[in-house]
Amino acid sequence: MASRHVVQQQNAGDAITNKMKNMTVEHKNRRALGDIGNLVTIRGVEATKPIPQVSRPVTRNFHAKFLSNEQPENIKNAIGADVARPENRVVARKPADKKVVIKPRPEEIIVISPDSNEVAEKEKNSVEKSLKKKAPTLTSTLTARSQAAYGLSKKPKDTIVDIDAADINNDLAVVEYVEEIYKFYKSIENEGRAHNYMDSQPDINEKMREILIDWLVQVHHKFELSPETLYLTINIVDRYLASKTTSRRELQLLGVSAMLIASKYEEIWAPEVNELVCISDRTYTHEQVLLMEKRILGELEWNLTVPTPYMFLVRFIKASLTDSDVENTVYFLAELGMMNYATLMYCPSMIAASAVYAARCTLNKAPHWNETLKMHTGFYESQLIDCAKLLVSFHATSGEHKLKGIYRKYSSSGRGAVALLQPAKSLLAAAVVEGKIAEQVKDPEEEAWTGVKPLLVYQRRKKD
Repeated sequence: MASRHVVQQQNAGDAITNKMKNMTVEHKNRRALGDIGNLVTIRGVEATKPIPQVSRPVTRNFHAKFLSNEQPENIKNAIGADVARPENRVVARKPADKKVVIKPRPEEIIVISPDSNEVAEKEKNSVEKSLKKKAPTLTSTLTARSQAAYGLSKKPKDTIVDIDAADINNDLAVVEYVEEIYKFYKSIENEGRAHNYMDSQPDINEKMREILIDWLVQVHHKFELSPETLYLTINIVDRYLASKTTSRRELQLLGVSAMLIASKYEEIWAPEVNELVCISDRTYTHEQVLLMEKRILGELEWNLTVPTPYMFLVRFIKASLTDSDVENTVYFLAELGMMNYATLMYCPSMIAASAVYAARCTLNKAPHWNETLKMHTGFYESQLIDCAKLLVSFHATSGEHKLKGIYRKYSSSGRGAVALLQPAKSLLAAAVVEGKIAEQVKDPEEEAWTGVKPLLVYQRRKKD
C-alpha cells in the first residue's frame, strides 16, 4: 500500500510536471499582444465576441485567468473586478479648458527731451503773444495809408542770389575759394596800379597816351588775343610810365614791348617779336624790342600778377545775371575808361563796378543796383555815381572822337553793336551839368607829334 501510494504520488508529480511543461510550451506559442488596445481572442471564446480594450498593463491575476478555461462570464466578471480595483483604474484626463488671456496693450512711452520742452514752451509763448496782440489802432492805420499814398511803404528786400550754384561741379570755377580770392584781390589792388604820373613826364601828355592805347586795342583785336592780355598791357604801360621818364620816340616801343610781355604771361601762343615789329611798320628793330622788354621787367621787378579791372569785370558781370548785351556794353565802357587817363584815379574794382552799373542804366535794367551786386562788388550805388557818369560821358563822345578804335570794335554785329546805343540819359544829364564832357581842344604840340605808326593791314600767321 505504501508503495502504491508512492507510485501514485510519483505519477501525480509527473502529471503535474508534464502539465507545467505543456503550459510553458503553450505560453511560448501564444500570440503576443502588439498593443494593449488590440483585440485578443481566447480559446473557448467565440471569435465574434471581442474582448473590450483594457487600458491597463497585464497583471499576473489577469494572465492566470486567461490561461484557465473559465467561462466568458467569469472572465468578464474577473476583468470587471480587476478593472474595478482603485489602484488599477486609469482616469482619462479631460483636456483642460483654455483660458482666454487678454494681453494688455503696450503702453506708449513718451520720452520728453529738454529740447522738446523748450519747443513746447516757445510754442506756448508764441500762442500767448499772438493772443495778446492788440488790434491795429486808428493811428497806425492812418499812417500806413499815408505812406502807401506817398510811395513810402516798405518794399520787400531783394534776395541775394547764389551766383556760383551752377558751377558747383566745375573744378575750374574753384567755388570753394572764389570769395577768398576776390577778397585778396581787393586788398592788394592799390599796390598793383599806377597813380597820377603825368606831371612827372615832361615829354608826353594824356592825349598821347590815349593815342597809344587806342592803337594797342586795334593790335590786340587784330591778333585775336584774350581780354586779359589787353588789360595787363595797359597796366604795364601805366606802371612803367609812373616810375620811369619816357620820351615820345619810345612811347610806341613801350606799348609793343608791354604787349609782348602780357602775351607771354596770358596767351598760349604769344605773338612773335617779328610780328610786332612788322605791325608797327618796322619803326623799331628786333633788338630794340627785346631791350625795352628787359628794361620794363627790371623796372617792375618782374611783378606781373596784379588785379586788373578785367578780373573784377568777370565776377561782377556774373553777379549781374543779365544777357550778352549787358556784357558787351560793360566791356565797351570799361575799355573806354581804360583809354582815358581821367579814370586812373579810381581803383580797378570801382571801374569794373561802375561799368556794370552804367551798362544796366544804359539798357534800362531794373533795378539798376541790387543786393546781389552790392554784396559781390562791395560798393553801394551812391559810391559808383561819379565814376559811372565819367564812363557815360566817354560813351556820349565816342562816336565823334578822332580815336575810334574801340568805337568801331563794338559797332560790329558780333558784339551786339552796343556802341550805337544811346547813353544812359539820367547819368548823361548829370555829367553835362557837372561839366564832365569836355570839348576837344587842339594842342599845337599834339598836332606836331606824328604819334604811333598807322596799323598796317596784317594777317597773323595762325598756329596749327
